[in-house]
Amino acid sequence: MVDSSQLAESKSIHRRTGRTFYYATRLLPERVRRATYVLYAFFRVADEVVDNADGMPPEAQRRRLEEIREAALGREETDDPVLAAFADVREEYGIPEAEVEVFIEAMLSDIERSRYETYEELEAYMRGSASAVGVMMTYVMLPDDPEPAIERARALGEAFQLTNFVRDVREDVLDRGRIYLPLETLRGNGATERQVEDLEYDEAFAAAVREELARAESLYREGVAGIEYLPEDCQLPVLTAAVLYADHHRLVRELDCDVLAETPSLSRRRKFSLVARTWLHWQWQKDPEAVFARVSAVPNGATTRHGPDHGEPSVVR
Repeated sequence: MVDSSQLAESKSIHRRTGRTFYYATRLLPERVRRATYVLYAFFRVADEVVDNADGMPPEAQRRRLEEIREAALGREETDDPVLAAFADVREEYGIPEAEVEVFIEAMLSDIERSRYETYEELEAYMRGSASAVGVMMTYVMLPDDPEPAIERARALGEAFQLTNFVRDVREDVLDRGRIYLPLETLRGNGATERQVEDLEYDEAFAAAVREELARAESLYREGVAGIEYLPEDCQLPVLTAAVLYADHHRLVRELDCDVLAETPSLSRRRKFSLVARTWLHWQWQKDPEAVFARVSAVPNGATTRHGPDHGEPSVVR
């Protein structure tokens, strides 16, 4: 059973490190909100091992992630309030061990790997780093029909992470030496890995970013279409999270896709506006896809996971 001190620590981490998602989390019913604070804090505790290593050598990072894995799965005792709380939440909601395993494996891969040749390679990484997150969130929401909800949650998790990858290109390469844009996408548009490393913006780089935005937007539509499978009291919060994350695409386009010069960020005023607009449209029409199409920054149009539908599958997949 998660105690008050564990919950307070988890909520503090969530509020401090996940400002966009935190706005949507506050709309969740209490039965789900408490578990969500714990899940998000767990993700951040593991992610910080590789994102903010602060001089920790790779072998020490691996040992720490293994310790996190064992504590999260309840195999080892821990005095870490977040890990102890997560172990309780995982057991309470029946979150499969496999989802924790694949998440930790993705974190371990970040220690050594900093480039992805193809989208298929990046997608395999996101199966742990993003899709597993969506699956765990779905488990704590307790949908009546879990299978379709979980499948679409994977797509929405990928969409959120692709948005982060596009938004954070500058931060990732400067602070961590990583490039998450697939190298084949860069080359296919005439851009290079070296120019990303050197923060050299041109139209070729902008075209590569637009391609990844389109891919993410296809995943948003796929993921949002699954919100109807969630319990009614969870649908608006998840929809709001999708609207908030997708609004970064508007900011990226306003910068003409120059995410090498700065990292776009939603203002608090903009977040409040989007939350209010999504809520108002939801009162009028409780249809996740219709509200998302009206409120979000994602353009309307038929798409597939392969990209915009122009008669033939896009090669970006």
